[in-house]
This record gives sequence, structure tokens and C-alpha cells, in this order.
Amino acid sequence: MNKLVVGLAGMPGSGKSIVVSVARESGYGVIVMGKEVREEASKRGIELTPENLGRLMLVLRQDEGEAAIAKRCIPKAENMREKRLILDGVRSLNEVDEFRKNFGKVTLIAIHASPETRFKRIHHRQRSDDSKTWKTFHERDLRELNVGLGSVMAMAEYIIMNEKQVDFVKRRTIKILRRIEERWMQ
Repeated sequence: MNKLVVGLAGMPGSGKSIVVSVARESGYGVIVMGKEVREEASKRGIELTPENLGRLMLVLRQDEGEAAIAKRCIPKAENMREKRLILDGVRSLNEVDEFRKNFGKVTLIAIHASPETRFKRIHHRQRSDDSKTWKTFHERDLRELNVGLGSVMAMAEYIIMNEKQVDFVKRRTIKILRRIEERWMQ
């Protein structure tokens, strides 16, 4: 499969959606890995809360293997007409390995923001699966780190700091995507 594949990793509220919007505007196909868990929750009649989705994510990994979410995303990625894809929400090196088995090279971008900044963002966006309290926010962070998100972020070829200006993140994302594309073309 001859696709340029970019994995995007970041803690909840770090700004992954900004990177995704820039990628989408640049013609990338987008696979939102968390959507797989939300869809499975809906099929099972599970309320979309941070706690429930976190438990389901762990159950899926336990029942189907550490790369379960990646395996569910691969057919969708293969069927996308776009030759450039961004995988929003890569959470473990097992997932990265699974994508590499299917697509060859996968370049990783990590986006980072402090816990305080991320909590404020999550509190303001008020998605149904967002943490409402610092305690549930912290528990979600630990769950994400326990499945391997920190390792993915540590192994990322590119890192974006996202503490203040959205325009900075957008410009940095454009530069990074261009650099990745140039390397892919070689």
C-alpha cells in the first residue's frame, strides 16, 4: 500500500484537533482512533463518559490484543481514496507497529500541552466524553499513559508545543507535514 501515513499522539486536550484540521485542509484523509471506541460503545449501549470509554478501551485491548484499535482502523485507512493519511489518537507502540506492518513507514507527531492548559480546554469544549472534574481528568491521563501514550510521544519524530497560540500550532503543523511529504517523495 503506497500511502503516506502520519500518526498523531497527544494527551486529551493537547490540541490534536488543530493538527487534524490543518491536515484535512491539506488534503489528508483522517482516521480518528477514538471514534472506534465511541462507535463500539454505542453498539453496546454504553453511555459515552470518560470512565466508560476508558474501561471499554481497556476491554477491547484485553480481548483483541494491544493493537485492537489500530486493527479496527486499518481497513478504513486502506479504503480511503486519499494517498496521505493522519491517524488521530495513536496511543501505543503496538498500534504503531500494527500500522507499520500494513503501511510501511509511519511518521509520528506528538502534540504537548501542560495538564492545567489541557484541563481548561476540556472543561470549555464540554464533549460528552470529557472529564468534568480534575479527578476524572487525572484518572483519564493515567489510563492513557498506562496503555502506552507516553512511549508514542517519546518516540515521535516531531513535537509541537501547544500552550497558547493556535496560529503557531497551525504554522508548525504545515511545516512538519511539508517536511514529512518531502521525505516521503524521496
